[in-house]
Amino acid sequence: MQVIVVGSGKLARELLGALPSGDAGEVVPWAAEGLPAEKSVVVHAGSGRELQAVSAFCASTQSPLVELSTGSALEHTAVGFPVILCPNTNLLMLKFMAMLERSGHLFRGYRIGLTESHQAQKSSVPGTAVSMAQALGLSPAEIRSVRDPEVQRGELKIPQEHLARHAYHQVRMEDGACSVKLETLVYGDAPYADGVAHIVAAAQERPLENRRYSIMEFIDNAWL
Repeated sequence: MQVIVVGSGKLARELLGALPSGDAGEVVPWAAEGLPAEKSVVVHAGSGRELQAVSAFCASTQSPLVELSTGSALEHTAVGFPVILCPNTNLLMLKFMAMLERSGHLFRGYRIGLTESHQAQKSSVPGTAVSMAQALGLSPAEIRSVRDPEVQRGELKIPQEHLARHAYHQVRMEDGACSVKLETLVYGDAPYADGVAHIVAAAQERPLENRRYSIMEFIDNAWL
């Protein structure tokens, strides 16, 4: 079963270079014409302009689509093929987020702060932080987003060599006498490719229904 990567940005290029081709299928870039009309796993890491054509391909071939873009139209529209919504694909991060989903209600009523930091060029919705906020009972407006390299280096202690590519999240909970701080750090090149490879393999290994799946459902089912 071939794996088709949609997009022309940095993430799509990294996935094309890092996802393994082999017995599980060849990894190829999306092309509106010329691709075999056969069941595949489609990984959407694009801006959305190809989404209509990609959706038509998935519907006609019954191919599952792994959606890496946050704010996708597929989050709300009816689908005739499996869609896996992935605000994050680092498996350790996903399992941390699953823990927050299950236990976040225990901290309602405490003072909670949520800070996220990414490279200055990131302008898309911080999907991981939004998911964490929902688990903790916060609104997206309460998320503190940091894009200033000086703040990242000085306050958040992001190393200079990782300012251009990082993902940082901090949850701080306080009751006055006690405080708890949880931090997550993702550094390095192609930090999400290994997780995408596992998600693709999970989609290949089992029949999926024609509906939306949260990646957390894969975690809860121990598919990842």
